[in-house]
Amino acid sequence: MSTQIQIEKVKESKSEGLDFNDIPLGRTFTDHMFLCAYENGTWQAPKITPMGLIPTHPAAMALHYGQAIFEGMKATLDTNGTPMLFRPEQNAKRLNFSARRLGMPEFPEQLFVDALKTLVGLEKNWIPPQQGSALYLRPFMYADEAFIGMRAATQYKFIIMASPSNPIYTKRVRLYAETKYIRAAHGGTGEAKAAGNYAAAILPTEHAKAKGYDQVLWLDAHRFKSIQEVGTMNIFFKIGGKIITPNLDGSILAGITRMSVIDLLRHKGYEVVERPISIDEVVQASNNGTLEEAFGSGTAVGIAMIQDIGYKDEDIHVSDESPVGQMVLDFINGVRAGVVLDELNWMCKIQS
Repeated sequence: MSTQIQIEKVKESKSEGLDFNDIPLGRTFTDHMFLCAYENGTWQAPKITPMGLIPTHPAAMALHYGQAIFEGMKATLDTNGTPMLFRPEQNAKRLNFSARRLGMPEFPEQLFVDALKTLVGLEKNWIPPQQGSALYLRPFMYADEAFIGMRAATQYKFIIMASPSNPIYTKRVRLYAETKYIRAAHGGTGEAKAAGNYAAAILPTEHAKAKGYDQVLWLDAHRFKSIQEVGTMNIFFKIGGKIITPNLDGSILAGITRMSVIDLLRHKGYEVVERPISIDEVVQASNNGTLEEAFGSGTAVGIAMIQDIGYKDEDIHVSDESPVGQMVLDFINGVRAGVVLDELNWMCKIQS
């Protein structure tokens, strides 16, 4: 297919007068969006149009059978005001991994990256200048064929929209280890970035917040012992000098930020171990003083320092400081802003 992207610009941008100090994630959207349709076995007519409603038939299969996947990314500005993307090729690969798991067509990876570059270049004025803030990008794909029946759809939409945002967490977070509900099980869709995974997490997350926690810490579906991930991020523990993170076992999302944190820590000389870790091990490490810190990683949250973990009727105090987590956060934010050397070649500059 041709990767020529047609562009229809708005007559007047809504970015004028935008207060970059007050932009909660997901409530303010930029002027444009990218759209591409899958019909007759091929992706066709890639275009950027003014942000607006999308006509959808009530029988669109995504609404009934859940064929919907998405990605999360951020665009930032370097010190010269040049827009930058963080490892976009990795998001393209993961989107297609999710597509294969849900029986959806893969999206051309080069077009994925080209679409991001074109859209972000067009929406440059929407990128917050403050370090830690960013233009959040949401590529997603869903089945829009009008058909009631249990099979893979034959028509899909791929869309990218953008929303400027400030950091989500500005304080240390508290997690609640869930022992009734599950996020994913072996053989399920936990390793895909499928919309249904997040739908299943909404009620337990509301319960956790009602108890005074910020997010759910998910445990395995069999014994509720092995730690999987947090609601919006992967998780790392520093125990006895080693950095430990749950290994990708088929029920854990392969986070792009997770991958980057592991690469960075090993590059800096830390010992990083990917293996199963149980909530009992964390409790024991807290009790014997070897639990040094914990932090989460994710595109939207960046790096979030973990203060406590609620488990059954007790609170596990993790730490009051997170020197390793803070180093990782400062490095990633610095690389995104162009003030720290991009030693690992993560950033993709968008030239005008």
